[in-house]
Amino acid sequence: MSPSASEIDDEAALWAVRIDARGLDAATDPELEAWLAGDARRAGALLRAQAAISFLDRGRALAGSTPPIERRGSSRRALIFGGAVVAAAVGGAGLWKLRPQRLDTGLGEIRRVPLADGSMVAINTSSALEVELKPKAREILLKQGEAWFQVAKDPERPFVVAAGPVRVRAVGTAFSVRRREQDGSSVDVMVTEGVVEAWVEGVDAPRQRLSAGNRLVLAGATTAPITEAPLDIERSLAWRNGEIALDGESLEEAARLFNRYNSRQIVIDDPELAKERFVGLFQTNAPESFASAVAATLGAEVSVDARAIRIGRARAS
Repeated sequence: MSPSASEIDDEAALWAVRIDARGLDAATDPELEAWLAGDARRAGALLRAQAAISFLDRGRALAGSTPPIERRGSSRRALIFGGAVVAAAVGGAGLWKLRPQRLDTGLGEIRRVPLADGSMVAINTSSALEVELKPKAREILLKQGEAWFQVAKDPERPFVVAAGPVRVRAVGTAFSVRRREQDGSSVDVMVTEGVVEAWVEGVDAPRQRLSAGNRLVLAGATTAPITEAPLDIERSLAWRNGEIALDGESLEEAARLFNRYNSRQIVIDDPELAKERFVGLFQTNAPESFASAVAATLGAEVSVDARAIRIGRARAS
């Protein structure tokens, strides 16, 4: 599916920020060159974003304002982030305000999006979040699904992810937050680098600190203990590479994982077969390969139609 004009404008604004802050050039930066070549609309969108930066600088100069000190990995030009510049004349000066940037993914889609502060977010299938970068804070609202954040260090602007009443705070680290579909209220936090704080708003309980390799599930006033599970975390985050890593999950759980990414759903017809454990590494968009592996390993029978991949016990000959 081709990106919308709004999505292209958002990407162009990010590239304009990076070009201005780092002096990038399409002739010497393969990633920028590839992005421009990927869609004929992108060159025009980038020119508009760069013009917005130039306009912002001229407005500040006319108003006699002094640009703030630039930090590594960020720029005053980040005010155009997401193509969301809003200007209003107040006493001859410019009043600039950002609207939150919305990022989402469809069924089976996985996105990696650089943020204007130098952070990066990987967004799992069927997820939605809003990003709001403020002078004193970086706020992310995870509305549904799952995302992994690689946070640029900036002690003056804490990076806080809100998922329902759950809050996860970091300065410079990497972690994931997932709103579980089963109950709609519990939140799974996994840390791959650094340290984060997690808590539930409105609950009189101390904040919990998680370090790399730690996992925590929060559900309202009920909080599970922190677990040390670096290998489980790496397997759980295999989706960042478009993969599902199974290490003894039941076929029922494996089917649930594949069904998050595909419209053609896996159905385990036999309750006893659903309890069987399985090991393997598969592409998220290849449920048929998983079904074939199950058939070959467990002697199961597979039938496929437009809506479902059914796995059951082989019929006696």
